[in-house]
Amino acid sequence: MYIQLNSQVICYEKTGEGTPVILIHGNNGDHHTFDELVCAMCREHTVYAMDSRGHGESATPKEYHYADMADDVINLIDALDIKSPALVGYSDGGIIALLVAIKASNKISRIVCCGANLSPAGIHHKDLREIKKEYKRTNDPITYMMLVEPDIDVAELRRISVPAMIIAGEDDCIKEKETNKIANNINDAQLLILPGENHSSYIENTDKLYNYIYRFLV
Repeated sequence: MYIQLNSQVICYEKTGEGTPVILIHGNNGDHHTFDELVCAMCREHTVYAMDSRGHGESATPKEYHYADMADDVINLIDALDIKSPALVGYSDGGIIALLVAIKASNKISRIVCCGANLSPAGIHHKDLREIKKEYKRTNDPITYMMLVEPDIDVAELRRISVPAMIIAGEDDCIKEKETNKIANNINDAQLLILPGENHSSYIENTDKLYNYIYRFLV
């Protein structure tokens, strides 16, 4: 399905019935990242899996900024009149979920952030070098966004007034101290570091994540 949100066309899929959840994928991904997770979740939830702007089947913008992607989520909530959805964001989607919660906690019920960072400095140096190589090879503006954004101050995290679960893999490309910093600066946030998992292993093409979050989403 497609929806016009101000000047941006967003593609999304709606599946299941129950309390609403919006899934937000990572950089250069699309909503199909969550196909297995949707199958697990849709028995208890109405699941909205969206393509961020410039990803999947959503329209391509002139520029890429996490703040604009967060506004797209807020606009989707308003346009579809989704009542207090939970947000589940992975990687870039985790960043977007944080930004939505900072700006509009009153519109959502809770957030799950997987592999999110507050700035590029929160990414391990070796992984950041690989991103730089990828950008040099492709000149891809979506990749470039990861090199210059986000820039979230910890003081902004304290504005989040909904329950939060902050998750990362033990072998994540995000520094563990970055994940700890996010959790420590959100009131009563739950922190979960998953043994033996990396940035994507518990998210992409698997429903593993649901085993960790289903009670939190109730």
